[in-house]
Order: sequence, then structure tokens, then C-alpha cells
Amino acid sequence: MRYLNPLLLIVTLGSLQGCFPIIATGVGAGALMAADRRTTGTYIEDEGIELKANSQIGTKYKATAHVNVTSFNRHVLITGEAPNEDAKADIAKIVAGIANVKAVSNELAVSGIAGIASRSSDSVITGDVKLRFINNKTFQADHVKVITENGTVFLMGLVYHKEADAAAEIASTTGGVRRVVKVFEYLD
Repeated sequence: MRYLNPLLLIVTLGSLQGCFPIIATGVGAGALMAADRRTTGTYIEDEGIELKANSQIGTKYKATAHVNVTSFNRHVLITGEAPNEDAKADIAKIVAGIANVKAVSNELAVSGIAGIASRSSDSVITGDVKLRFINNKTFQADHVKVITENGTVFLMGLVYHKEADAAAEIASTTGGVRRVVKVFEYLD
């Protein structure tokens, strides 16, 4: 029984990795939304795009691919692993066909599905980058979305060039990061 509480804590924290800025800063969802540069409607559309894409891709490629879909301001980033070039192209086509998608960045790797160790390492890297973003004074951490796949950090958001450069510098100097890819939409 004494091992149950630490185990529950680990499982809970692991499942909240996408909510790290909220936990680390103590900010509620309403305040986080207020700092987002997207409109509320666009934020909701992004969530819908992700849900639809994950559902459609999961139906067709559940056993053969590991796909992450991230939408920010209706620009969609696809990461993960596809079994071959045809599947990679088909997945991008599925995403591009979803209503309200403005652009697709297909960063799927053609390879076998990454193991749990690689995904765990990616989660740690994402958390480290987000924590370092919180400690910087050049931009607000919640203006930049961080996605890590196989040691590559993808940065998304509506940012100014100065903020993008600062975010990329912080990410590139974080332990475990192999490469940084900017998938930003610029405000200047």
C-alpha cells in the first residue's frame, strides 16, 4: 500500500505532460487562454482538428504507425513514425482534408514505431524545454508550443522573430535535444 501513492503520483504527472506550464506556474486554464494569441474560436478549431485527425488516422493506421497531430492556428504539424512513404503521404492527405486546416507540415519519419524509452525521453525533453521557457524573460512561455519526437524539438506558435530566435536558442541548448525545427507563424 505504501507504494501505491508514489505510483499514482508518477502516473498522474506523466499523463499531465501537456499541462506542464499550468502546473509549473500555477496558472488556471482561463488565464492560460487569455495569454494565448489565438482567438477562442481558433483554439477550439485547433482542438477539433486534432481530434478528427487522430480519429481518422487511428482508424486506418493504428497498428502500423505512431502519429501525433498538433494544430496551432490551423497549421498542423504531423510527427511520429509511418511504415513507408505511401503511408506518410496518405496521412498528410487525411490531415489536409480536414475542415479548417490551413497548412500541413509533415515531419513523419519513415521507420519502425519508437519504443517507450524514446517516448519517455521525449517527454522529459519537452518538460525541460518548457521549464527553461518559463525562466526566460524574452517571451511568454505559453506563446510557444513544444513537441518532441525522437530528440527533435518542434516549436509552434504565433510569435515575433525575436521570440522565435530566443525559443530556438533555449531549445537547442537543452540537454538531449538533437535538432530544433521552427514551425512558427510570424507576427512581424
